[in-house]
Amino acid sequence: MTDDRIRLQKYLSQCAVASRRKSEELILAGKVKVNGKVAGLGDKVSPRKDEVTVSGKKIVMNRKHYYIMLHKPRGFVTTMEDELGRKCVAQLVKDVGARVYPVGRLDRDSEGLLIMTNDGEFANHMTHPSKHIPKTYRVTVRPDVTDEMLVKFMDGMEIDGRMTAPAEAHIIEKQENRVVLEIVLYEGRNRQIRKMCEAMGLEVARLKRVSVGSIKLGMLPQGKWRELSEDEVHKLMVSSGMKVNKF
Repeated sequence: MTDDRIRLQKYLSQCAVASRRKSEELILAGKVKVNGKVAGLGDKVSPRKDEVTVSGKKIVMNRKHYYIMLHKPRGFVTTMEDELGRKCVAQLVKDVGARVYPVGRLDRDSEGLLIMTNDGEFANHMTHPSKHIPKTYRVTVRPDVTDEMLVKFMDGMEIDGRMTAPAEAHIIEKQENRVVLEIVLYEGRNRQIRKMCEAMGLEVARLKRVSVGSIKLGMLPQGKWRELSEDEVHKLMVSSGMKVNKF
């Protein structure tokens, strides 16, 4: 008989409960039970036989995969729920038809393109540090940007004790005490652009993600979402190194 058991965190990710990393945190917090018993990290489950609950709620795998893009407004945190009562992106995607969760993050004060899905394998490939999928941002800073600063963006700089990967940066618009930059990152470190700007004495007045890989935000209104086309999903899967024969 074939052993269909998989790691619990992978199963939770596939069921769109959370990403694998967040699922591990739920397991470590004792919120996950398998057949009525508190689960441990490293446990495996059979999707066909075992009953899995998270905080008392039974988990059922949704066989249909959803891939959407959301125009996240400022003031929303990129989580499905928040213990501090802050506004969450989950409130903006209630009508999707399935529980989707964010692929990567945008901090509370940032806005723009956020991909969300209930396909755990897709999310894991998209966020894996080895993939280097480009993400493009429109960033308004004060007071001024010098050529030396642009070189630092492109060469990399030390942030939180380690060097950033080379980024692309160029000036789109320049006014007195205000510059609009386009910055392309190839890694996904926490608040990276804000920290890089802070290290150079720049104030970030606005930060907007306008594309992920080949997917562009376009004219999608703030707070609204749309499903990605098959072609868009296919391109993201290819760029993340994911096998695409299932789609």
